[in-house]
Amino acid sequence: MTASVKQAIKELFTNRYLATLAIVMVVLAVAFLVYILVAVRPSELQLVTHYTAYGVTKLYRDQWWYLLGFGVFGLMVAFFHIALSIKIYLIKGHPLAIMISWLGVSILIFTWIMAFSIINVWSPL
Repeated sequence: MTASVKQAIKELFTNRYLATLAIVMVVLAVAFLVYILVAVRPSELQLVTHYTAYGVTKLYRDQWWYLLGFGVFGLMVAFFHIALSIKIYLIKGHPLAIMISWLGVSILIFTWIMAFSIINVWSPL
């Protein structure tokens, strides 16, 4: 690891509030990935996956593995929001970094709600 990465990690753990939010994001992302891996079952049914509000509504159908991308998205959101909040903490300070971290937590919760609703429509229990 380079010196700047070590410094960024050190700065993250010196700020307890920011470190706690980073840990919450990681836990949410990993729990979300586990939920997706457990809830998604292979099936021949196709699922409505995309639509747009611009102009004519377009519905597309895709296979079940499309839902696995939600888990990868959750991990990416956690990783990039933690990295962004550390960078902003080093450059701009505490309040803006905390806002970015809470935004990451909210995006993960929203993603979890969306995935849950799609999985319930696709394969109700």
